Amino acid sequence: MNGELIARDAEAVRVSLEVVSRVRAADLGRPTPCAAWTLRDLLAHMTAQHEGFAAAARGEGGAEVWRPRADASDPVGAYEAAAGRVLAAFAELGVLGRPFLLPEIDPERPVPGVRAVGFHLVDYVVHAWDVARSLGGGVEFGAEVLDAALAVARKVPEGDARTAPGAAFAPGVAYSSAGGTALGEILARLGRDPGRDL
Repeated sequence: MNGELIARDAEAVRVSLEVVSRVRAADLGRPTPCAAWTLRDLLAHMTAQHEGFAAAARGEGGAEVWRPRADASDPVGAYEAAAGRVLAAFAELGVLGRPFLLPEIDPERPVPGVRAVGFHLVDYVVHAWDVARSLGGGVEFGAEVLDAALAVARKVPEGDARTAPGAAFAPGVAYSSAGGTALGEILARLGRDPGRDL
């Protein structure tokens, strides 16, 4: 089961790589579903998150590893390199049994590796969609990836933390599972409205 989580996360990252590969220099100023972020800002965030999770998987790195650097001369290349590093870190034997220190969750208490990888999985399903939406296109994931990500998304609590500055996710938006899709429910639960103009 745990090996499947690593495989689903890796698949989500590979989908994100395909979507990011579509980004051209002229696209970097485009708006995104992430409030006040351009596509350049979003790529910088995604890159930093990969670097942070990779460091956490190795038991390394403080808060500075997680800081986005929006001044990269090649944001797509920087993203691709960071994605490679997190895939390699998560592929190490026993990674799900390690404690991960995730400063955005709690700067002092680590979370179990299996939970951390679940967070990473849902992040990259949502962020791959964010990038695709910014480019005016779509994104497709396998059913197993969406099932795994939806299980995580359903556990993300609502509440005041969703409206705090720098919150990982905005408050959920109305969603009906009747006739909907797993991706649609994930997005809605994590504050994305696919029908809203950017």
